[in-house]
Amino acid sequence: MKNTHIVYLGVFDKLIIMPPPVKSRAIDTLLKKPLIRSDEAKDMGISTSLLSHYVKSGRLRRVGRGLYVRTDLAPQVDFEWEEMVYSVLSIPNGVVCYTTALILHGLTDEIARQYWVAVPHDTSIAKRPRVRLVRMRNHALGISSIKLGNIDVPVYDLERAIVEAFRVTGPEVAIKALKQAFGSERKIRPNVPKMLEYGRKLRVKIEPFLMMVTT
Repeated sequence: MKNTHIVYLGVFDKLIIMPPPVKSRAIDTLLKKPLIRSDEAKDMGISTSLLSHYVKSGRLRRVGRGLYVRTDLAPQVDFEWEEMVYSVLSIPNGVVCYTTALILHGLTDEIARQYWVAVPHDTSIAKRPRVRLVRMRNHALGISSIKLGNIDVPVYDLERAIVEAFRVTGPEVAIKALKQAFGSERKIRPNVPKMLEYGRKLRVKIEPFLMMVTT
């Protein structure tokens, strides 16, 4: 009986020191991505100390707050947008909004001197360089994405970007964006019923402006 007890202890000890198979699979899955967020890693049971270990060993490179890229598979993002992509993706639930969304949709000639990013209303988050955070109660309305290089960047869809322009950017920029969106050279035009719905939910009287470009 005594020997049996020792054998069981030996097996138990081995189980303690062996790395959990689930975590090993999680690490393999995570390291297949070109861009890794620390909160995503935490949800998979991977500690920041392990990410730091991979940085020291040369497998990862830290590019922002809680954001890492693989050294052998860096994101293919134009230099013009690299800072914005890293800034937005370092923010949990961050979505590009306002003027920055208009720029990504090709609806304004404004220069991105700062990046507007929407987060849920109850979000508590540290400031980022050149990032203007906007806490929104209707944060989930109209979230889509735009591919920059090989990275999908969350951004409000075409319809919400235009509707919100009338509320936050001023009539000149908003009307110009609306006209460009319905221009003959654009392959995909805004969905009018969706814009009307967004107008109601965001409390923007968009109808008169839509009549101007659609009639």
